[in-house]
Amino acid sequence: MEQTTLGIGTRLQHTLYGPGVIVGIKYATYLISFINHGIKEIDKTDPKLDDIIPENVTAEIETHSEVERSLLKILRLWGGITENVPLGDRWIKGMMLLQPFDKSLKPKEIPIDDFFHKIVMLRDRLRVLEQNINSNKKLSDEEKTNIQQYITRCYGSLTTFNVLFKNKEHWFVGDKGGREE
Repeated sequence: MEQTTLGIGTRLQHTLYGPGVIVGIKYATYLISFINHGIKEIDKTDPKLDDIIPENVTAEIETHSEVERSLLKILRLWGGITENVPLGDRWIKGMMLLQPFDKSLKPKEIPIDDFFHKIVMLRDRLRVLEQNINSNKKLSDEEKTNIQQYITRCYGSLTTFNVLFKNKEHWFVGDKGGREE
């Protein structure tokens, strides 16, 4: 078999093991689930392997190493893809009520899930802004530091919303020891 970029789900025929389906892909091998022989790791260039119905044909290798997970995380941060951040259990399906001082005016109700989503998007955009500042070649280190101080103060101002987050590692953190604005 000449093709070395078949995807997961491709049905194959092996002269020794019979029919099978690709269930995993490594750099030089396929993980194939054979009907009568279970899962076997087979070299992509094995001459005893013939594809019957190719699926998800790609030039990419689908593996799950730590390096790849790290790269995917970096790409998500730079690509504007937001992280899945869980809302605190007690707030799920909750409602936020904004009540004007004048009781004759109607209050505004906002689902906490919607509000939380906007807070998370703001946090993610601040992080991307921070990365863009740090990687900017035209700004001096002093200019970067001055701009970073404003971002840190923004994080500090947003610490009020940490109560909405389920996990502490997602919290906003401002200038530790500094004065919050």
